[in-house]
Amino acid sequence: MENTETVSPSELASNEELATIAKALAHPARVQIVRLLLSRSSCIGGEITQELGLAQSTVSEHLRILKEAGVVVGEIEHPRICYSLGVKRLAPLCEFLTAIGLQYQASAQKDGLCCPLEPSGCCR
Repeated sequence: MENTETVSPSELASNEELATIAKALAHPARVQIVRLLLSRSSCIGGEITQELGLAQSTVSEHLRILKEAGVVVGEIEHPRICYSLGVKRLAPLCEFLTAIGLQYQASAQKDGLCCPLEPSGCCR
């Protein structure tokens, strides 16, 4: 449990923002949607359902969660909605994970942490 007495209001908001993004990504189908959007140079619409092999209603619910968190944006291009990644919204998570990776690399070079991070091969 986090000690909120030592966390500034701006850090707390940032923690909430990171948690919202992470929660939106916390399902294999939603990760698959993000990977699919990453693999395309243009936005995509109806093919998401075909690519995932899930029911349209299931894909719609996953897209709703991703859109609500700002991870995915959808623009109406009649007669369909065209989806793409909300790259700016993902930036705080990227910065957070990069900081973890840098901390891991620093601890690998010198064992100065009270509890060194385990070498799991993460973030290399």
